[in-house]
Amino acid sequence: MDTRWKPNVTVAAIIEKEGRYLLIEEHTQEGLKLNNPAGHLDPGESPAEGCAREALEETARPFTPKELVGIYLSRFQRPQTGEDITYVRMAFCGDIGDVQPGLSLDEGIVRTVWMTPQEVRDSAERHRSPLVLRCIEDHLAGQRFPLGVIHTDSAVANLPPLAP
Repeated sequence: MDTRWKPNVTVAAIIEKEGRYLLIEEHTQEGLKLNNPAGHLDPGESPAEGCAREALEETARPFTPKELVGIYLSRFQRPQTGEDITYVRMAFCGDIGDVQPGLSLDEGIVRTVWMTPQEVRDSAERHRSPLVLRCIEDHLAGQRFPLGVIHTDSAVANLPPLAP
């Protein structure tokens, strides 16, 4: 039996434009929630690549990560099932492009919404995670790190996937 603790690795795009932040509204097991464009890191990609992919899938807009806002550890217990999940989230800020014609939002995403920092604060009870607001507050405070602080070894992309 595998008893090793394996937190889920996620990436998030902290997207600000003209004083507003781009969030997504999505269906979750806990109902309709607000989140930063975010998702799980896929095999073979660097965290910055994963963040760009997730932002495109969830907003239909190209996103180019430029800086790391922070690395976060959180824990969540599903009220319905008691499932206990720990997340390691890497949050990036960068440049966002225009909506790409012909692209649709990822399954479960209802819409994107631009919100002021105060609107984000006021909607905290609707956030998928406390990290939604925490990442934005850190961004507002000017917290930034160069992308080079995260090293992705070439073996991540060059080795074949491990057998299950």
